[in-house]
Amino acid sequence: MSRIGKKPIPVPKGVKIALEGNLVHVEGPKGKLSRSIPGQVQVALNGDSVVVGHDPEKCKDSSFQGLTRTLVANMIDGVTKGFQKELEIVGVGYRAEPKGKVLNLSLGFSHPVEFPIPAGISIEVEKQTKIMIRGADKELVGETAATIRDFRPPEPYKGKGIKYKDERIIRKAGKTGKK
Repeated sequence: MSRIGKKPIPVPKGVKIALEGNLVHVEGPKGKLSRSIPGQVQVALNGDSVVVGHDPEKCKDSSFQGLTRTLVANMIDGVTKGFQKELEIVGVGYRAEPKGKVLNLSLGFSHPVEFPIPAGISIEVEKQTKIMIRGADKELVGETAATIRDFRPPEPYKGKGIKYKDERIIRKAGKTGKK
């Protein structure tokens, strides 16, 4: 049995949860989220908490119970507090600037890279080198950050590129001269 899956999820005030078959809808001050859950798992409301369980007679595998509990807990956290990822741009002449629904990135290519900002995500740029990605959906925030980072991942010799704020780049030694 899953220890995480057994824990009830507390629902804070101001958050509304609706269950419709295999769909879970969560609404709060930061937005609305909905997700389809696997058929082997049942989600139920018990007063001011959500309980995730599974029927051992129908399915002997309880692996989806912990996953579903974590996904629903992340939805509740997202609509109350929200999630954020911070990226840093390292390199001479590398910069970012938001223009409406597009993020323009100058990353040393012969052309600027234009990234369309997905719905439900807000991007703020500080000092042209720090990008803050915020949103209610943890999965979408992480995916957006990873997509932006993939345009120019940090290289190991000079460390130039786009990296996560807390990412540590392991440097390599460059070529040495002839002796």
